[in-house]
Amino acid sequence: MKPREKLKEYGIHALSDNELIALILGHGTKKENIFDCSKRILEQFDHNELVNLDKIEDFRKNFSLGNTQSAQLMAVFELGKRFFRSSVDEKYIRTPEQVYEHLKKMENLQKEHCIGLYLNARYRLIYEETLCIGGLNAISIHPREVLKPAIEHNAYAIIIAHNHPSGDPNPSEEDLKATKYLEQTSEIMNIPLLDHIIIGKNSYKSLHEAKNR
Repeated sequence: MKPREKLKEYGIHALSDNELIALILGHGTKKENIFDCSKRILEQFDHNELVNLDKIEDFRKNFSLGNTQSAQLMAVFELGKRFFRSSVDEKYIRTPEQVYEHLKKMENLQKEHCIGLYLNARYRLIYEETLCIGGLNAISIHPREVLKPAIEHNAYAIIIAHNHPSGDPNPSEEDLKATKYLEQTSEIMNIPLLDHIIIGKNSYKSLHEAKNR
């Protein structure tokens, strides 16, 4: 079954990499048919190398393709890279659940880490920084360390998160005091602290939600 027929019958996900390349190229060359050509392209370079070729001469030289087919492959790979970058760069964080999903990997850290998430007015993540690393069960952070990146990156608002290596996400007295102090300081700077998320094992605690219950 030809790639076009297979796509129509079973959908795009049913096509192999070889068939996708064949579909893009449309036809083979004088020396080889389209499937041999697409197979050779995939065997000569791995995926990372393919998407990072950025000169038409590279495609013509390495794959023995003409200008049109080289341009078609370049356009597809570049479009894929742009779409991927867009999905990564355009991350919006509005809820504690989204913070937790974004930073879930912190639950496995053996020491406490504090991370600052800096958002624009549309709640898009514009900058992220590990602000400090503490011991097994204690972390200390000064508002200056949180606010400096916010000012440098022209952030509209801040969310901070830190992990509890014990796995228990419930805040300590020190966590509550530090959060209150940071809220007061950030209000003065007119860059609000939206939330402080504590990440435990398979769980989290939003201090903003806890305060407003």
